[in-house]
Order: sequence, then C-alpha cells, then structure tokens
Amino acid sequence: MSEEACLLRDDRADGLTTLTLNRPGQFNSLSREMLTALQSELDAIAADEKVRVVVIAGAGKAFCAGHDLKEMRANHSKDFMQALFRQCGELMLTITRLPQPVIARVHGIATAAGCQLVSMCDLAVAADVAKFAVSGINVGLFCSTPAVGLARNLGRKAALEMLLTGDFIDAMEARAKGLVNRVVPADALDAEIERLAASILAKSAVAVRMGKGMFYKQLEMGLADAYDYAGEVMACNMMSEDAGEGIDAFMQKRKPAYKGC
Repeated sequence: MSEEACLLRDDRADGLTTLTLNRPGQFNSLSREMLTALQSELDAIAADEKVRVVVIAGAGKAFCAGHDLKEMRANHSKDFMQALFRQCGELMLTITRLPQPVIARVHGIATAAGCQLVSMCDLAVAADVAKFAVSGINVGLFCSTPAVGLARNLGRKAALEMLLTGDFIDAMEARAKGLVNRVVPADALDAEIERLAASILAKSAVAVRMGKGMFYKQLEMGLADAYDYAGEVMACNMMSEDAGEGIDAFMQKRKPAYKGC
C-alpha cells in the first residue's frame, strides 16, 4: 500500500503482521473506506498461514476515535446507517473468527467504535497515557454496537457505567476492568508488544489456531455442550504432530521444533 493509504500493512518474516490505521488527521476514525480496507486485509490474513500474530495500531496521536461523524452526518439516511453498522459488525466478528490472535496496540485515546475495536481484539496492550470511552451518549447516541464488545469483556455494571456516562477511564482502570491485558509506559509499548507476540510465536501454530477458535465458540454454548465441544477439540489437538513433538520435547527437556502448519 502507498503511504497515503488509510491502512498500512507491515509483514515480518517471523510471522508478525501489523495493520496501522492511517488517518491521523481524523484520529483514525472508522470511515467506510477504513472499514473496507481492514476487512480486505483481515480476509487475506485469515488465509495466510505465514501470518501467526496480528497487531492493530494507530498512526498519530490517537488509536481510534470511533466512526467518522462527518461522514455519518453527510449521509443521514437509515439505509446508510444500517449498512455502516452491519459493515462494522462484520469486521468485529472477523477479528474473533480470524485464526491468528489479534493484539490491539493502544497508544492514545480509544473512543466509541475505537473502544469497541479494542474490546474485540483478542488481546490489548496499552500505554499508560491511553484513555478509553464510549462517548456517544454525550451527543445523544447510546453506543449500542460498542456495548456488544464491552459486555463480553467487562462486568455488566462496569460496562453500563461507561455506556451511560460516556466518561473516560485511564489505562490502569481499563486493565482492572478487563478491557486491556497490560499497561506500560508509552516508551515501552513496542517492547511489551514484542514480548507478548514473541511468547505466542514460540507456541505451536496448530494449537494457537485451534485454541482461539474453540475459545470463542464455547463461549456461546451451555456448560455441558461447551465441555463436550472442548473435549473433542482437545482430542483432535492431541492427535496433531505438534502436540506429539511438544510432549516429547517436554519429557526430554529440550525445546520443541514445531512444524507450524
């Protein structure tokens, strides 16, 4: 992609791919163009076994300030709004369905659908200066679609407080509430992302892909069905070459040599 593209992609030989929201002048708002670009790249990544971990980052001062309000006001019709929110919802589902783990790199504000994006990434690492809010309520709009991600990552009362007040929370509070995994000083953010990604990259690609898919699917099941499904997945995982190699390496006290496919 060119430097003027709204989304930048960087692929590394070790399997780490970074997608950078590149509308810094608009605080990386999720325009239709941005949503389309993200969807296209994630669809391509899903089929690419060379990609092992995905990082979503933002250029400029903000991580993502949510939907593009100017674009929304310029297209004030119910058909447009329905299509926009369907497109955004499909993107959020794509993240959870992606075989590879997705890490949000949050260096600045993440508001409204930007906060939703953080909540729907599998993992999130934030700089200590980052702030989070679902602020639609401040302009007469309840953040209904961001509520889906928040309700599945935060406790109900914590999620509703954010949704009903629109107030910002800081990075440490976001970690305490379950919105992000780790908080580090801003100048240590990239190093922390590297540590987290490296830990995942060192694991069996087969186990990671199977495990992520299982995790989200079982969440929507009853307890008994979840155990039945998890047991079947684990049995299949045990039959993989990587599992055999990993167990042998553990017993032989050596580093495993996973096939990674």
